Amino acid sequence: MTAVLSVTAPIYLLIAAGFASVLLGRLAPTDMRVLGRFAAKFCVPALLFRALANQSIESVWHTDYVVVYACGSLVALTTIITVSRIGLRRPWSLAVMQGLGSSGSNSSFIGYPIVHQVIGPTAGIALALCTVVENLLVMPLALILADSGDASKRPRDLLVATATGIIHNPMILAIGLGMVVSALGWAMPPVLDRAVALAAAAAPPTALFVIGGSLVGLRLAGMKGDLALVATGKLVLHPLCVLLVGLVLPIDDPKLYVCAVLFAAMPMLSIYPVLAQRYGHDRLCAAALLAATVGSFVSITALVGLVPLAATLPTLHQPIF
Repeated sequence: MTAVLSVTAPIYLLIAAGFASVLLGRLAPTDMRVLGRFAAKFCVPALLFRALANQSIESVWHTDYVVVYACGSLVALTTIITVSRIGLRRPWSLAVMQGLGSSGSNSSFIGYPIVHQVIGPTAGIALALCTVVENLLVMPLALILADSGDASKRPRDLLVATATGIIHNPMILAIGLGMVVSALGWAMPPVLDRAVALAAAAAPPTALFVIGGSLVGLRLAGMKGDLALVATGKLVLHPLCVLLVGLVLPIDDPKLYVCAVLFAAMPMLSIYPVLAQRYGHDRLCAAALLAATVGSFVSITALVGLVPLAATLPTLHQPIF
């Protein structure tokens, strides 16, 4: 247990430090937004680019990983939308937002610092592939579905807006550039590589600090049923779906399989309440983000403790059919 806590505890201590800094007035909530933009638009893209550019293209792209992670995420998204819409009779846009909260992981800000400590350098490649799935499939699909309930929005406008957002996403641009450099076999000049490495190293601590500061002021009262649905969907259902899909459609590299399950077990993406704001569900989604982030300390610690056990099961990554 001590070894497991040595992995997860520092992550949540940094989150707690960010929370305390805003709660005690050392930093303002607006400072968190600036730091968040710095991490999302500069540090994380540098991390993604370097993780890909310094590898051969054969070791960078893993179709089996993308298929497993995408299918697991889509199953989780569909399941929660169905439960929310049909079982709980929630409005369509809310059901979709709850589905997004249960299937879109915070891979960059929380996932990578944890998975890197557990798995090592392979986490960088897994992060890039998760980012592709989340930014090119899960998030755009959820937003299109949520907007489809508004009759005033034309399908063509929805697709154009989604494509524009993808094209201007710094993380997607960094992944694309990193794959180009990898495919061409270019070696970055040492000075440039060092500069990118310094920017990449700043991503995990900055991102974790921002997560903590962003949680100040959120409240959980009055929404227990909806919060339980989203938090359970994210912390339990999503990794379980990826785990089961990986048993049917195995990933060749066992380390990547473990990465996929761990990334799926992370809380939802930090911009989740912002995405829900235009549908009027930002309060509930912000509360769900808080609940999942706090609850993830227990769930992720438990899951990390099972990783050594998984490594001793040679049949874990074999197809069941």
